Amino acid sequence: MNLSDSWTAGQQPIARTNASEAVFNTLRTAIEAQEIPLGAKLGSEASLAATYGVSRSVVREALRSCAALGLTRTETGRGTFVIAHRPTRDLVLGTYSSADLYEARPHIEIPAAQLAATRRTSEDLERLTGLIEDMEAEDGSEAWVQLDAAFHAAVARASGNSVFDRVVGDIRDAMSRQSETVNLVTGRRSPSNSEHRAIVEAIRAGQPEAAGQAMADHLSAVQHAVSTIVRSTK
Repeated sequence: MNLSDSWTAGQQPIARTNASEAVFNTLRTAIEAQEIPLGAKLGSEASLAATYGVSRSVVREALRSCAALGLTRTETGRGTFVIAHRPTRDLVLGTYSSADLYEARPHIEIPAAQLAATRRTSEDLERLTGLIEDMEAEDGSEAWVQLDAAFHAAVARASGNSVFDRVVGDIRDAMSRQSETVNLVTGRRSPSNSEHRAIVEAIRAGQPEAAGQAMADHLSAVQHAVSTIVRSTK
């Protein structure tokens, strides 16, 4: 069943402010209210974008967050289908889950930040500072998420440990998906910017313990946001 000409027919254009959040909330509400039946195929990105009067990137972001909550599944060449009326109890982030990240990241990124505080080069500091400034100036949520992932990868690279660098690279896509959904649902971009800056300042000052603690505080705040989302689905 394709809903591009039925359910979406009565929808109104979305206001430009927080457009991704608005589209996501509209889709999520309709799915959870069972206005869209299981197995239904949502309209294409182009058709949904036209319906809501937003860009395809806005729709894409909203659909990825619906998938992270386990409400939909996108099949290459076929489209996006509703697979549940209630979100799962864990975020689905491609190959990994939010629980996987929660268990693994502190063992990788905290020591990486500590090592970065003693091993960072001037090029590392320049890269980290540039990413922080770009994130603070970025208005687009999709672009910010990519900068966020690049920041964490840059910290791992600054550690000088090739294992940390490789592992963070491997989970980078899952981190981006989690960040995208967390920001869409809980609005954590501004707090994250402050937390990222605290990490960089500790690395710049050559303070391993402070850098590790700043990263631990950031990961804890992210996990709290994830837990809030997961609890709201029960």
